[in-house]
Amino acid sequence: MKIALIIISILLIVIVLLQSNKAESGAQIFSGTTSDLFSQRKERGMELVISRVTFVLGMSFFIICLVSAFM
Repeated sequence: MKIALIIISILLIVIVLLQSNKAESGAQIFSGTTSDLFSQRKERGMELVISRVTFVLGMSFFIICLVSAFM
């Protein structure tokens, strides 16, 4: 169980580092420019795959931690 958590943790760190920088809109809040702040931006292609893999890895990490806490 602990080995699975370590593997998922490493994969989660790597996949989060591969994601595109979505915090650029957050910086616009402080600078006062809101030109693209609330624009609708859909994920496509590899960005969508990385986003879904991040979600699956995060949920599996959460579920394994929850299960191991009650064992």
